[in-house]
Amino acid sequence: MTTTPARQEYEVPLQPLPGLSLERDLPLAQRLWQQAWLRKTVILVLLALIWEAVARYTANDLLLPTFLQTAAAFWDGMASGELPAKVGVSLVVLLKGYVLGIVLAFGLTSLAVSTQFGRDLLGTLTSMFNPLPAIALLPLALLWFGLGDNSLIFVLVHSVLWALALNTYAGFLGVSETLRMAGRNYGLRGLRLVLHILVPAALPSILSGLKIGWAFAWRTLIAAELVFGASSGKGGLGWYIFQNRNELYTDKVFAGLAVVILIGLLVEGLVFNTLERLTVRRWGMQR
Repeated sequence: MTTTPARQEYEVPLQPLPGLSLERDLPLAQRLWQQAWLRKTVILVLLALIWEAVARYTANDLLLPTFLQTAAAFWDGMASGELPAKVGVSLVVLLKGYVLGIVLAFGLTSLAVSTQFGRDLLGTLTSMFNPLPAIALLPLALLWFGLGDNSLIFVLVHSVLWALALNTYAGFLGVSETLRMAGRNYGLRGLRLVLHILVPAALPSILSGLKIGWAFAWRTLIAAELVFGASSGKGGLGWYIFQNRNELYTDKVFAGLAVVILIGLLVEGLVFNTLERLTVRRWGMQR
């Protein structure tokens, strides 16, 4: 019986190909276009140009002021301090209702994942109140709480609570049983299990619920201020829009609407995108 000798191992050194660069040099324009902020800026500029062209074509400042007229009204409102004051009034009320809605949503979902009664309670309440528009509760809020910030906070809590609770609960249900058992093996029960296991694992769904709740709360507040008017002698951004509409200052109305949009873009870009980048994207839980 003959044995085959083992083949000797060896390496073949590879030489770089002449005239071929391993680094791909992209043109400057292509490198710039890969920046998301630049692409979004181009989109906004195009929308502004379309707005300006349509407004000049209609030639009716009362119905549609030009972009330049709206920008001038926006600058005047910022320089006089009127717009920042209105925005400050609205944001203070918004944060109160938003934070209270988050606390109540977290309490409901924590109860739902811990007990059968909590699951039935959350399912029943969301089925009842989630389809109900928050602005429809404003007359009832005025009857219960009177003229003041409490009425606005009541409708804001309603707009935030159910969307956030549903997304958070769906995220909790999606947590694998392996993680749950690992937490129980470490002796985690009840609220400690929720905080240390369920919340980190369900963070993408929670962040989605926070964004949806913010959008609902922001537009509900503006709509409520349009109907409700001034609170405690102070009017917010919605009241600024409504008041200028009554006085036929259409450029100021559009300036107020532009502020609503800008605040939405800033919160989305600076708050939620940064939070996602520092958490779920960094941890590989979201692309």
